[in-house]
Amino acid sequence: MILEDPEYREIQRMARANRMSLAEWVRRALAAARRREPGIDAGKKLSAVRAATRHAFPSGDIGDMLAQIERGYTSDRGP
Repeated sequence: MILEDPEYREIQRMARANRMSLAEWVRRALAAARRREPGIDAGKKLSAVRAATRHAFPSGDIGDMLAQIERGYTSDRGP
């Protein structure tokens, strides 16, 4: 058995208290645990950001780009 009897009974009690099957309670508990864990190592994320900042890609003026986007939103032309 994976769980000791007292632990198993406590989880059963919590599942009943939440009006769900033991299996559903376990699925939800595992999903919540997965959400709390970071998807990618923070070091890998920082490495990717640092690599991206070493490049100098052409870009327009931010004010001009935002104005173009806004004009696109208010334009009567369809796609």
